[in-house]
Amino acid sequence: MTQRGRPKTFDRDHALEAAMMLFWNRGFEQTSVDELATAMGIQTSSLYSSFGDKESLYLEAVDHYRRGRGRIYDTAIIEGKTAKEGFANLLKVAASEMTRHDQPRGSMLSLALPTCSPKYKKLQDEVNRLRDFSEAIWMKRLRGAVRNKELPKSTDLQVLQSFFRNTIFGMSLLARAGESRETLMEIGKLALRVWPS
Repeated sequence: MTQRGRPKTFDRDHALEAAMMLFWNRGFEQTSVDELATAMGIQTSSLYSSFGDKESLYLEAVDHYRRGRGRIYDTAIIEGKTAKEGFANLLKVAASEMTRHDQPRGSMLSLALPTCSPKYKKLQDEVNRLRDFSEAIWMKRLRGAVRNKELPKSTDLQVLQSFFRNTIFGMSLLARAGESRETLMEIGKLALRVWPS
């Protein structure tokens, strides 16, 4: 049986990585489809046929980041011997990763659509859903810390998680603005002092 249609002549993962880097650097609304196609090394028609519209490509790029380069944050939390050590690892990794010279500064997941036009609310909701996957790992560690008596039963875990989420978000914004790795490390150390005892 003869296959119909032309075979894809590009590496999908390579193209998605290029789209991710451009979105990460420029943001969703500031990046055009033509710029994406050029960065990905494909025709605009191939972009639409392979990835759908710009919104679909953006969501796939954010998820690609979360499962790839961004996974280091989840690993940092999981590998701590205690929950506190896990969050200490997270803050150290964040300071280091967000200031690397071989990728855009900040965390793509933190920077993904912090502000956008109202017409992209559905897109924002979907990005929040992707972000929730990582934060579920944080909450699992915090609940385990209560069971293991590392945290008092009275600890408001939702507030504690929100505090660390906003700390990471703030570090990401500072990194994007050019703040040094050393300063971010100090912010992380200071944030850890709120750990309930």
